Amino acid sequence: MATPDRDPQLWRMAKTRAQFKSHALTYVLVNALLWTIWALTSRHSGNYGLPWPVWPTLFWGIGLGIQAVATYGRFGQESWSEREYERLLRERQAGRL
Repeated sequence: MATPDRDPQLWRMAKTRAQFKSHALTYVLVNALLWTIWALTSRHSGNYGLPWPVWPTLFWGIGLGIQAVATYGRFGQESWSEREYERLLRERQAGRL
């Protein structure tokens, strides 16, 4: 089966977004398992501090949040370049350049 011609930029974006969705699903499933283990084993052990699954959930969540911003957000260098390019195109069309 022949692969249709793909826009390289769109293909890269699609792969990045699919990768992020895979990481997000893994995050949810693993953290659900960790919290379930905590609830079934050490929840009632008399430890009055924070539950131990807080730490992997928090730090992994921060990493996932950074990946989300890089994937969908506007903080990456590439998106800045795209926004500047679009601004310059609008200025050219308006006759200001």
